[in-house]
Amino acid sequence: MSEILEEISSLLQKGRAPKVKAAVQQALDAGIPASTILQDGLLAGMDVVGVKFKNNEVFVPEVLVAARAMNKGVEVLRPYLVSDGVEEKGVAIIGTVKGDMHDIGKNLVRMMLEGKGLRVIDLGVDVAPEAFVDAARENSAQLVCCSALLTTTMPEMKNIVDAVNASELKGKVKIMVGGAPITQEYADEIGADCYTPDAATAAEAALQLCQEMTA
Repeated sequence: MSEILEEISSLLQKGRAPKVKAAVQQALDAGIPASTILQDGLLAGMDVVGVKFKNNEVFVPEVLVAARAMNKGVEVLRPYLVSDGVEEKGVAIIGTVKGDMHDIGKNLVRMMLEGKGLRVIDLGVDVAPEAFVDAARENSAQLVCCSALLTTTMPEMKNIVDAVNASELKGKVKIMVGGAPITQEYADEIGADCYTPDAATAAEAALQLCQEMTA
């Protein structure tokens, strides 16, 4: 059993989407539970990619290809996961703040979060504070993750913090911020709950926050 799971992990790391899909099906046919395939095959592979990315051993293109392969594997598993009653590890709303059109960093964080087993609602770019709040409310999210790449759009992050705090979600939703110009000092200044310097660390922190919120 462990051989096929290791193969899934290895194929995913190489970004071989069609082969990942076939191997996931093969594992299901062999009677391996969907939750085990997800955890010990797909997510284990994505974890390795995350660590390598953090250590500058692989770069954005490799991460994107691996994430695509993971999504292909998850497509096969999804119907089985539902019948297995697999709990999501948390729900995160993600978007680039109002006035900012950059999405590469956001997309990378989204893939890393999905790689940790979180459900991610991606609002895209140029997202108003109210849209973050509405999406968090509608999806019973634990996390709001906002990204900015321009110094001119950084103040929008404070508007998001204020909008969450002014709503009934205050204290029920954690706010993560990130992007090239953002620092820990800035996150503290605007009252955000979490800042991380890169996508892999963001995913680890997000998982931890979701576990704390749902404990």
